[in-house]
Amino acid sequence: MSFFISPAYAEAAGAAGEMDPGFFNIIFLLGFGLIFYFFMWRPQAKRAKDHKALINDLAKGDEVLTAGGILGKVVKLNDDYVVLEVSEGTELTFQKVHVSAVLPKGTLKSI
Repeated sequence: MSFFISPAYAEAAGAAGEMDPGFFNIIFLLGFGLIFYFFMWRPQAKRAKDHKALINDLAKGDEVLTAGGILGKVVKLNDDYVVLEVSEGTELTFQKVHVSAVLPKGTLKSI
C-alpha cells in the first residue's frame, strides 16, 4: 500500500515566522473585548450618566416627556417621585426615572 501514499515528513517545530495558536487566541479575545467596550458598554454608560444628570436637574416648572409618552409640567418634586400637570387640574405622579426628556420652555401651551 505504501506505493500509493507518499511518506509525509513533519516540518521542524517552531520555525521562524509562525505564531503560537495560544498567542493568537489571546489577541483575538483582547480584540473582541475592545470591540465590546467601545460599541456596547461605553455608549450605554454615557447614556446612563446623561439620564442621571437630567433627573438630578429637574425643577418645578420644567416641561417633560415621560417614557410612556405623556407630556406634562412639573408641579412637585421629592426624592423619588415627580408630579406632572398633564392638563388643567389633572396631576399624575411618576417615578423620576421614567422622565425621559426635558422639553424646551413653551412647548406645552395648553397647560
